[in-house]
Amino acid sequence: MSSSRVSIDIGGTFTDVVVYDEGIGSYLSGKVPTTPADPTEGVVQGVAGMLPSLGEIAFAVHGTTVGLNAFLQRRGARVLLLATEGASDSYLIARGTRTRLYDLHFRKPAPLVPRGDIVPIRGRLNYLGHELEPLDLAHVRDAARRAQREGTRSIAVAFLFSYLNPEHELAAEQAIHEVYPEANVSVSHRVAREWREYERTSSAVFDAYIAPTVSTYLERLEAELRGDGLAVPLHVMQSSGGVLTAAAARRRPIQTLLSGPAGGTMGGVALATATNRANLLCIDMGGTSFDVSLIVDGSPDVTQETGLEGLPLLMPIINIHTIGAGGGSIGYSEAGGLRVGPESAGAVPGPACYGKGGTRPTVTDANLAVGRIDPSSFLGGRMLLDVDAAKEAVASLADELGLEPIRLAEGMLDVVNAKMAQAIRTITVEKGIEPRDFAIVAFGGAGPMHAAFLAHELEIRDVIVPPNPGAFSAWGMLQTKLRHDFSRSYYVTLQEADGPALATELDQIAAEGRDALLEEGVAEPAIQTSFALEMRYVGQEYTVNVPVELDELQAPTFRATLERRFDSAHERRYGHANRGAPTELVVLRSTALGDLGRAAARAQTTAPAEAVPYQRADVRFNGAVEDTSFFNREALGVGTCFHGPAIIEEPTATTVVPPDASVQVDQSGSLLITLGALA
Repeated sequence: MSSSRVSIDIGGTFTDVVVYDEGIGSYLSGKVPTTPADPTEGVVQGVAGMLPSLGEIAFAVHGTTVGLNAFLQRRGARVLLLATEGASDSYLIARGTRTRLYDLHFRKPAPLVPRGDIVPIRGRLNYLGHELEPLDLAHVRDAARRAQREGTRSIAVAFLFSYLNPEHELAAEQAIHEVYPEANVSVSHRVAREWREYERTSSAVFDAYIAPTVSTYLERLEAELRGDGLAVPLHVMQSSGGVLTAAAARRRPIQTLLSGPAGGTMGGVALATATNRANLLCIDMGGTSFDVSLIVDGSPDVTQETGLEGLPLLMPIINIHTIGAGGGSIGYSEAGGLRVGPESAGAVPGPACYGKGGTRPTVTDANLAVGRIDPSSFLGGRMLLDVDAAKEAVASLADELGLEPIRLAEGMLDVVNAKMAQAIRTITVEKGIEPRDFAIVAFGGAGPMHAAFLAHELEIRDVIVPPNPGAFSAWGMLQTKLRHDFSRSYYVTLQEADGPALATELDQIAAEGRDALLEEGVAEPAIQTSFALEMRYVGQEYTVNVPVELDELQAPTFRATLERRFDSAHERRYGHANRGAPTELVVLRSTALGDLGRAAARAQTTAPAEAVPYQRADVRFNGAVEDTSFFNREALGVGTCFHGPAIIEEPTATTVVPPDASVQVDQSGSLLITLGALA
């Protein structure tokens, strides 16, 4: 019996499924409408529609934003926070940073836990992790009884200096479970074992806030899939770019926050290798959102700290910038001007052209109105789009603004393109990165439709559209490995650092990762570990991540090696380095990767003698009507090349090639769009 590797990615409008048949080495991808009321239904329908039997699945991975949505919509669980007496208000005090200096009405982000749900607990460790006062377990049990009595499902525990010594937090966790076995308990040292009280507490609260939602969803999904015949563990994509088992995800739900978008970035890493391009700018435009991430020197841009709506998180996470701009983004009038998004028509009712009751104009309706989508080829012909409904929705807004409908449709596309270009500048130009040094990788159902226009706006020359771009995030999940990240705070100046002692400490941290992977069924030869040090100039607040090997720390010259590497990394990141200034170590990091095998590269076909369009039609570009060729992508083999204007249709996406661009199919099967001239 053949075996398959399957990935599932839930989006705001569609749920994508990619199946790789290991027997014949072929891919199959499909889309089903997302079921917002119960995402499990869409996942089960999508997988069942692609495979006759779930028993033939050898590996399954899932990307979900259930936890992120619970936070964004403030539908997480009520949390009781146990904090050290005398410092219990640190979570509410937060930081004094003003992100908007000239906003007279600025307010700190609203915390997830109000003051009334913060319980001070007696017991204290000192700054070295030594006990000054025993933990008051009776007080902990009282708090657990209160949570049980009030129906509070989650309890977060964040004690001072627990990152150095977790004994008090572990004792509190045990006491809580003795009184309230059903409670979800998130202890800060397990979520983020690092310095900075507020950030560590915030991370623990985040974990507790989304835990019941994520756990309930994953438990139900696993049960549904097992009931349909799935015999292997379900894996979940992490925000860091790796995967972990669903069982591990239920224990560490915070790792799944950006689960879905991370898959696209990891697909970008695989594409960087296939195309021999080290720097890629990944854009994922779906029905609801637009996600931007970077591949730099062949690796994803991963940060060790991030924030969501002003609340900090300490965890490895791919640096993804997201805005509300997608194919379902709604156009509307505000103060006499045209606006697009962030409100989306979503899966229900969807754009007007879907014929599901939507009446307001969306980006998809605008693209259809200007002729950039073949209404009979959408989703491989499985959904016939209603052109008249799209034009009617656009015309209603055009009347309101006193514009011609076709001008209004083009205006909507210009507005959403401008918003997305600014999102790209946020993650590049505002951080000192030149976008012209990158090629755009366009995916998502709507990404290839807009990528060339974004490239023109940012003066980027090349756009790459991978095979099955609408399911590229799901495909990327099949290219990843199991991953566990561990860290320890470690304060010492570089001059005083002991290399062998550092190596021993790092090896102990790595052992935790190896044990976690062995527990998840990874064979020891398939485990790889890597190490890094968070370093800074003495007196700085921020740190720079510096990779290191254990054998380097055994050499007498390790200090000079680390100093040189840190200075170079600091200069790349911030544009300058203070060479010769004293430096210090702050955090030790270890990443453990477990290789479970990956889907092979797609086999590509050779191009016919000449690419033949299946139709020609009028399409508007920059206010002018252009005679445009329409191609089926499956007919474009390796080596195919032609000039725009052109529309390339495939089951998961539509690619638009403007008049001033050309396109060719490279050896990876990707479409390479070049602005201005044929490559």
